[in-house]
Amino acid sequence: MSDSGANRLRRQLESGGFEARLYVKQLSQQSDGDRDLQEHRQRVQALAEETAQNLKRNVYQNYRQFIETAREISYLESEMYQLSHLLTEQKSSLESIPLALLPAAAAGASAAEDPAGEGKQRTLTTLLEKVEGCRDLLETPGQYLVYNGDLVEYEADHMAQLQRVHGFLMNDCLLVATWLPQRRGMYRYNALYPLDRLAVVNVKDNPPMKDMFKLLMFPESRIFQAENAKIKREWLEVLEETKRALSDKRRREQEEAAAPRAPPPVTSKSGNPFEDEDDEELVTPEVEEEKVDLSMEWIQELPEDLDVCIAQRDFEGAVDLLDKLNHYLEDKPSPPPVKELRAKVDERVRQLTDVLVFELSPDRSLRGGPKATRRAVSQLIRLGQCTKACELFLRNRAAAVHTAIRQLRIEGATLLYIHKLCHVFFTSLLETAREFETDFAGTDSGCYSAFVVWARSAMGMFVDAFSKQVFDSKESLSTAAECVKVAKEHCQQLGEIGLDLTFIIHALLVKDIQGALHSYKEIIIEATKHRNSEEMWRRMNLMTPEALGKLKEEMRSCGVSNFEQYTGDDCWVNLSYTVVAFTKQTMGFLEEALKLYFPELHMVLLESLVEVILVAVQHVDYSLRCEQDPEKKAFIRQNASFLYETVLPVVERRFEEGVGKPAKQLQDLRNASRLLRVNPESTTSVV
Repeated sequence: MSDSGANRLRRQLESGGFEARLYVKQLSQQSDGDRDLQEHRQRVQALAEETAQNLKRNVYQNYRQFIETAREISYLESEMYQLSHLLTEQKSSLESIPLALLPAAAAGASAAEDPAGEGKQRTLTTLLEKVEGCRDLLETPGQYLVYNGDLVEYEADHMAQLQRVHGFLMNDCLLVATWLPQRRGMYRYNALYPLDRLAVVNVKDNPPMKDMFKLLMFPESRIFQAENAKIKREWLEVLEETKRALSDKRRREQEEAAAPRAPPPVTSKSGNPFEDEDDEELVTPEVEEEKVDLSMEWIQELPEDLDVCIAQRDFEGAVDLLDKLNHYLEDKPSPPPVKELRAKVDERVRQLTDVLVFELSPDRSLRGGPKATRRAVSQLIRLGQCTKACELFLRNRAAAVHTAIRQLRIEGATLLYIHKLCHVFFTSLLETAREFETDFAGTDSGCYSAFVVWARSAMGMFVDAFSKQVFDSKESLSTAAECVKVAKEHCQQLGEIGLDLTFIIHALLVKDIQGALHSYKEIIIEATKHRNSEEMWRRMNLMTPEALGKLKEEMRSCGVSNFEQYTGDDCWVNLSYTVVAFTKQTMGFLEEALKLYFPELHMVLLESLVEVILVAVQHVDYSLRCEQDPEKKAFIRQNASFLYETVLPVVERRFEEGVGKPAKQLQDLRNASRLLRVNPESTTSVV
C-alpha cells in the first residue's frame, strides 16, 4: 500500500464524522469481490498495528519523561532543603555577628570602650522581651541564639498532648518556654537544658503520631512534635551541629589550657631567620596527614544521592554508594569534616535500614514466596546487619506459612485435606530452606542455628493443624495411620537439603498417637467382650461360595496361609465366628499400628497387643474349663489350636517384621498357651 493511500485511509478513519456502518456499506458496494475485501482488510490491519506501535512508543516516552521528572523533582527538593539550611545558617550568622566581633573589639579598644555588653544585649533582646522569667538565666558572655520554633509536647507514657511550647536553642543550652494564651506572642520560662548533658533521640513515625523527637536529661525525658517532617529534620540537625560545635570549642579550650606556653616571639630577631620555617616543617606534615579530600563532586552530593535512591527504592544503588564511601575513607583519618559527613551518612543508613525492615515485615504482602525477600535481605547483609536480616526473614516466612495453613480450605475427606496441608507446608519449608542457603551462604553460622529453631517452631504450627483435623475429630485408626504416613513421607523429602525433622514430628505427635492407639484398643476389647458374651461355639456357615472365597482372601491378607485346613464341606468353616472376627480385627489393628510406629511407641503398641490377645485367650480358657459337652469341648480346642498355633505366631512374626526386633512378651504369651499340645484332655490352662 502506497504512502498516499495509507494516509488517505488514516485520515478517513480519524475524521470526526466517521461512521463505521456507512463505511462498510460503501466498501461492500465498491469492492469487486472477496479478494478486494481481503486486501482492504490487510490495509486496515496494517494501519492498526502501526497505530499500536505508535501508542506503545508514546507510552514508553511518557514513562521515561515521568521518571526524569520524578528525578528532577527529587533533585529540586534536595536543593530546596539545602537552600533552607543555608538560610537558617545565614540567619544564625547574622544574629551572632555582634558576639563574633566581640574579641576583635575587645582587643582594639579600651575597657571603657568595650562593646561586649552592648553586643550581647542586641543578640538576646528579642528573646528576653518574649520570654518571662529568663533574664537571670541568660547572662553568660558570648551566648547567642541559634534556632527557635514552635513545638507541641506530648506525655511520654500515653502519648497524650500536653501543651504548646516554643524552643530557643542557644549555642550552649536549650530553653523551653510555654505559650501565654492571654498575651499573643509571649512565653513563660519552663526549663533550661545545658547542651553538654542533653541527648536528642529521633522517634520513629507511628501514625497518627509522627514528626516527633525526644529530649533526654537524666532522670527526665520529654517528647516534642514538630510542625512537619522538614522542621523536625532541621531541629535534629541543628541540635546535633550545635552540640558538636560546643564540644569542639570546649575541647580546644582544654587543650589550650593544658598546652605549655609558646616561647616569646623574640627568637626570630636573634639572628636565626630559619627557626620559624623549621617549626613549620615539623608541624605542617602532621596537619596535612589529617586532611581528607572531600571536595569531589560525588562526595559532596552523596547525602542527596542517598535520599534519591531511598525515595526511588533503589536499595542496591544506595548500598553501592555507601560501599564506595567506606572504601574511600577506609585508611584515612577522621577529622571533623569527615565526622560530619559520616553523621549525615549514618542518618541515611538508618532511614535505609528502616525501609528494608519494613520490606521484610509480615504486614507487607506475603505473595511471591521466599525469593521476594531476597532483595531486602541481601542489602541488609551488605549493611552489616546479618542477624537482623535473618530474624526478619524467618519472621516473614513464619507469617507466610501461618497464612497459607489458615487459608487452606478444610475438605470433607480428612486424607485429602492432609495431602494438601503437607504439600503446602513442606513445599514452603523446602523453598524457605533453599532461599536461606542462598541468602546466608558464607555468613555467621549462628544464622543456621536460628533457622533450625525456626523450623522446629514451624513444625509445631503444622502439627497443631494436623492433630486438630486427624486426632481431635476422632478419625478411624486406619485414616490416622494413612495421614501420619503421608506426613512422614513429606518430612523425609527435607533430607535432600540435609534437614532431618523426622524426630521432631515424632516427638510432637507421640501423645496424640498414644491416645489413638489406646482408644482403638479399648474399642477392640469392648467388641471382643461383647462377642464373647454371645458365644455359642458353633461352626460358621457362610451360605455362599462367594462369601467363603472372600473370607479366605481376607485371612490370607491377614497372614493366615493355612486357613484352608479349617474349611469344611460346602460353605462351612470349622471355626467360631468370634475367633474369626477377633483374628481379622487384631491383625487389622496391628497393621495400622505399625504404620504409626516409631521407637517411642514400642512399649505402648506391645502392651496394647498383649491386652487385646489376653481377652480372647482368657475367654477360650474359661470356656474349656466350664464346658461339659464333649463335642463342644472338642470344637473349643480346635478354635484354641487355631488361636495359639496360627494367629499368635502370625502376630509375633508381623510385629518383628514391622519393628525390626522380636517381642519377648509375645513369645512368653505363646509359650504359656500350649495346653492343647501338653495335654489335649486337660480342662485347665496355664494362662
